[in-house]
Parts: sequence; structure tokens; C-alpha cells
Amino acid sequence: MKKLILILGGARSGKSSYAVEMAKEFKKKVVFIATAACCDEEMAKRIALHKNSRPKQWDLIEEGKDIVSILPALKDKYEVVLIDCLGLLVSNLLADDLTDEEIERRIKKLVEAIQKINITTIMVSNEVGSGIVPMNALARRFRDLLGLSNQMIAKKSDEVVFMRAGIPVKIKG
Repeated sequence: MKKLILILGGARSGKSSYAVEMAKEFKKKVVFIATAACCDEEMAKRIALHKNSRPKQWDLIEEGKDIVSILPALKDKYEVVLIDCLGLLVSNLLADDLTDEEIERRIKKLVEAIQKINITTIMVSNEVGSGIVPMNALARRFRDLLGLSNQMIAKKSDEVVFMRAGIPVKIKG
């Protein structure tokens, strides 16, 4: 049976680690979709740490902008897909100078594509609604788009887990 599970949390809340452990518990064939782009040495180190925290037998797809196009091909190969993370996906789309409307459209298409495949999907995302209002327009735009994206995913999710200081708190399902 397919499920959509959203794992939200702030920076260093334990959301990625929790998502990996959750995916392991399914004891199924897993593909990890990484949305991070390696843009500098510090990010390369972060990516390496994330890679080392995952089981070696999992397949990896690095796709930071167009997850929708790869999902149909995964349908008959995998039983669990872990997407980490929605925040970086939105950030990557912002960096491509897409309009807010185009980014919202892409997130809606992502939700639709996830619903069409018969794969349990675990989505990791940053919680942005608990912080202060950012000082600059781009940061506010990111916060608003990611907050809306989180709402779209959460609405269609079977489960939503909020991570706080490494502790999962189930808020839906």
C-alpha cells in the first residue's frame, strides 16, 4: 500500500536521520532522491555526511529541480522513495528565477505525480512557519513558498511528523 509521509523540522532537528530510519524500517527496496546541489566545499562535506548515513544498497538519484519527470520510472523498481528535501527543491527553483506561480504549479505537479505512483514516499522538508519574519524580500519569498509547499504536501499526506530536538511528534495520521 502506498503512503505519503511528510517529515518537517527546523535546522538540525533530526528530520533527515529520522526519515532514513523510517525508510529502513519498511525493509523494502529504497531509492533516495537528493535535491542538494554541490556548490562549495562546505556543501560537499554536508552531502558526504548525508551519503555516509544511508545504507549502501539504496539507490541514489540526484535531482534538484525536476523530480516529477523521474517518478514514473521508479514505479516498478522501488517500494519506497525518500525525497530529501523539499526546502532545497524550492530554493533551487527560486535560483532559476521562476515565478511564484510557476513554483506553486511545479509543487502541485509533484504532489499529483506522487499520488499516481504506487510507492510509499517519505518527503523531508524544513519547517518555516515558526521563525521570525525575514529581513529581506528573497528570504520572505522563500519562506512563503516553502510554507505553502509544506501545506500542499501535508494536506495530501497520510502521516506528518514534526521533528524537534531529535524527537518525532506525529501531527497527522
